[in-house]
This record gives sequence, C-alpha cells and structure tokens, in this order.
Amino acid sequence: MAKRKSESASSSPSKRVKREPEPDTSDDEPEQVFPNWPAPQEQIDMARVFIRECVRDKHKVVIVPDKDADGLSSGRIIYNTLTALGHPPELISVHLLAKATPLFEDTERAALDAYGATRAIVLDQGSRAGPPILDPLGGIVQTLILDHHQSDDFPQASKVVSACKSEPIATTSLLTYLTCLPLHESVRGECDWVAVLGVIGDLGGEVKWGTGPWPRHLRETERRWTKKALGDAVSMLNAPRRTVEYNVRDAWTALLNAKGPADIAPNRELIAARQRVNVEVERCTHAAPKFSKDGRVALFRIQSGYQVHPVIATRWAGYLLAKKLQMVMVVNTSYNPSGKHAHFSCRISAPLRKLPEGERPSLIALLREYAGRIPDLGFLERNGESFAKGHKEATGGMLLIVPCLSIPLKTCADRTTGRLRAARRGDADRRQA
Repeated sequence: MAKRKSESASSSPSKRVKREPEPDTSDDEPEQVFPNWPAPQEQIDMARVFIRECVRDKHKVVIVPDKDADGLSSGRIIYNTLTALGHPPELISVHLLAKATPLFEDTERAALDAYGATRAIVLDQGSRAGPPILDPLGGIVQTLILDHHQSDDFPQASKVVSACKSEPIATTSLLTYLTCLPLHESVRGECDWVAVLGVIGDLGGEVKWGTGPWPRHLRETERRWTKKALGDAVSMLNAPRRTVEYNVRDAWTALLNAKGPADIAPNRELIAARQRVNVEVERCTHAAPKFSKDGRVALFRIQSGYQVHPVIATRWAGYLLAKKLQMVMVVNTSYNPSGKHAHFSCRISAPLRKLPEGERPSLIALLREYAGRIPDLGFLERNGESFAKGHKEATGGMLLIVPCLSIPLKTCADRTTGRLRAARRGDADRRQA
C-alpha cells in the first residue's frame, strides 16, 4: 500500500503570529472630575483670578516657596506659569526663608517688605492665625497662600487655597500644578514632571496615578521620567536645606533651570551637600530610643546643626515594630542657631500606615494630649504656634528648650537591641523625608 501523501502546505497549520499589545490609550481619555479636589473649587477659581491679575496689572510678585522638594516644585510651577502668561521675569522675586525661621517671624516679614512687592504667593509654608504676612496697605498689596498642611487658621488679609480637608490630601506642588494647568497650554509639558517630583518628595512612590482623584495623565509622566530619576532628584533638592550652611538657593536654581529630573542629579553643589548630610545621618542614627510608659512613643535625642531629625524619624518609624507604638519622635537640641529652641520631628509607625486613612492615629492629637498633662498652663500659649504643625502622620515643630514635653519615659528594652544594630549598619533609607 502506497504511503499516504503528506498534506499540502495550504492545509498545514499556519505559523503563530505574534500580536503586538494594544496601545494603552487610557491616559488620552478625559480626566474624571472630582468636585472640590484637590481643594474647594471656589478657592481654586479665586487663585486663578489672582494669578491672571498679577500678569494683567504687571504686579511686582514675590514667590515664597518652602525649602523642600514639594515647596520648591510649587515655586517652579508658579514661576513658569507667570512667565508663560507673559509676566516679565524682572517683576518676579523668589524669597527663601532663613534657617530655622518660620515665615511668621518679624525678621521674615521685614525681609519680605524689602522686595516692595504688591503681590505675594506663599507656597507650602504651613499656616497659623496672625497679622498679615505683608501689610495690605488698604488693598494695594495682596497675598495668596497655597498649602496642604493641617490648619483651620490663617494670617489676616490672605487669600487661601488649602488642600488639607480634601482627601486624599494632595501635596502643595500637585495643588499648584492643577490650579495652573488651565491657565496656559505649556504648563502641562513643562511642569508635569515637576508636580510628580514634588509628590514623591512628600509621599514617596505611594500614589497610584489614575486611581481615585490622582490625575491619570501623570502616570505616563512618572513612567517617562522614571521613579528612580525623580527620587534621586528629590534627594538632591532636599540636601541643601539639611546642611549647616543651608544653601537652599542652590536647590532652587538647579530646579528652575532643569529640563527634567536627570538635569538635577549631576549638580556638584547638591552632590556635596547630600554627601555631608548622609555622613551626619549615619552619625546621629546611633542614638538609642527611650519608650513612653504607655508604649505609644519612641523618643530619640540628638545634637546636630544639620536638619537630620526628620530623616532619622522616618528611618526609625520603619524599623521599630513594637505592638503599641504609634509615633517616633526625634528631638534635636542643636539645630536652631539661637540655642534657645529644640526642633523635633514625628513620624507615624510604619505598620499603622497600612490601616485605612480614617483609622490611623493623629500624631497632632497625640502630641496635644501629652501637652495637656504639663502642669505649666502657659506651655501651649508660649509654644502653641510652633507646636504640632504639619500633617496627622508627619508632624513636628520647635519648643523652648525648657520646659520639655511631658512624656513619661522608660529605657529602651533589650528586645529592640537586634533592630538597633540593624539600623546602625546603615541600611539604605527608603528616601530622605
């Protein structure tokens, strides 16, 4: 019997064709609108009018950004928006606060007055009640505040855009970006990465762009520039403010001139500052904690002219896993040049960050609870304006060195020894907070 002829080529199985993945067009879809986010809409509308009027009436503007990556990013976005709208750069000044000096001190008010500005835009500085930041001179001078720190009180004669009650709370850089976005077509292309950089500066890589109100188009921005490059830029920009020299102007200049985050990393001044900060962080990390008798607080005391207390608080908040622990507090008695104040930073214990936002303890409330136990009834009156400011999960402030906050302490237990040793080996920080 003859062998069966093989099947013709036409009937043979065809080769498997590799299909290209469908392009992700989700970032091109219209953004979903979330009312009153990142701040109440009437406040955002008011800010847009304020910015347009700065340009239309050729006001002399002073921008007052905070010294960290979020604040500086906010300043860059405002600066770019003003110039894109046609405002002359010679009518724009940028004021950076002196070391360890709040915006609301008389010395800073005097420094701001010296610019002769008729409009001030204050970014990410926190807030409190008090007299006007600049003398309004019968309405001739006006001040706009954009911020996300917890506050119900603001300086007199100020227009305020606050994200602190619009959850999830946006950073000031994102608030500023979304406020400025419709004002000029160039804002998205020039400032989208700056906004993401500011968000990473305050929130790390936790934001899931495209979920909830977080803008979908910034997901592609983060992919394009990469989290690593953005994170490295954050670390560089945060370094000068932490040094004894406090050359924040170096960070501002680097950010203002950058076309992308990769332009910031090679900056020699920032590299040198970060190296000095890293050495000081390692030195001060060797402090041992004491725990409050109720187990809710781990307290570290350090002495450093560097602003490393927030970094160390963030580091230890990720290491200490005691069951009752809510807050890591680092007190620095040598940071303030006056020698009269102790600065402190507090961070929520890392395991508690996994809880739903409404179930996480408020560190601000916890500090005020301890403050209420102090027999000295004048404690909050003297320190209240600089005490427990910031966010529910990351707060701090400064206090007169005597009296100290009343937190009953016990010596660090032996069971933490292993974790202490691990930290002392200098494991890499997740980021410099």
